[in-house]
Amino acid sequence: MFAVRMAAMVMAVLSTGLIAGVFYAYAISVMPALARTGDRTLIDVMQKVNVVIINPWFMLGFLGTVGFTALAAVLSLGKEHRTTLIWLGIAVVLNVIAFAVTAALNVPLNDALAAAGDPAAIVDTAAVRADYEAAWVRWNILRAVLHTAAFLVLCGALFAAGVQQGKSSAAGVVAGQQVSQTVAAPMAGGFAPAPYQR
Repeated sequence: MFAVRMAAMVMAVLSTGLIAGVFYAYAISVMPALARTGDRTLIDVMQKVNVVIINPWFMLGFLGTVGFTALAAVLSLGKEHRTTLIWLGIAVVLNVIAFAVTAALNVPLNDALAAAGDPAAIVDTAAVRADYEAAWVRWNILRAVLHTAAFLVLCGALFAAGVQQGKSSAAGVVAGQQVSQTVAAPMAGGFAPAPYQR
């Protein structure tokens, strides 16, 4: 069971880290670069990006931020995993909030941008850009921060799980040694079994 829990936590860390990285890259490079372009260029590029990003690789990571983290939390139920579960619970909350920001704020902006139609045919590109860019950038930074925080918390969960497993293993070794010493003590005191006689 330990291996399954650890695998779920590793997948949670991986998916959360990847998605945090995607949104971080938007925040520090993609959007600042597009801010230096014309209205029509920004609209055209973001319309295309919003189409191609809906692919299995992105969706696996995006849905995995919540799915794998929740799975790890479920697998960690029980008082013996309480510390790890606290870390995972915080990570679930952070990832769910970040997921909600994307679904409730960024996606509707993307849909509105797509509904504006062909950039070459838009009459007032400045208005379309104004309705989209600043708000989208703001919410993207928020979700990047939330997913990054969740990533750090999940690293804490992995560490806590490793420490707990180490303590459990050490306790098992000590208990085994005590049993061995208890069995060996009578023999050391001269109470060895009598030799077999016919």
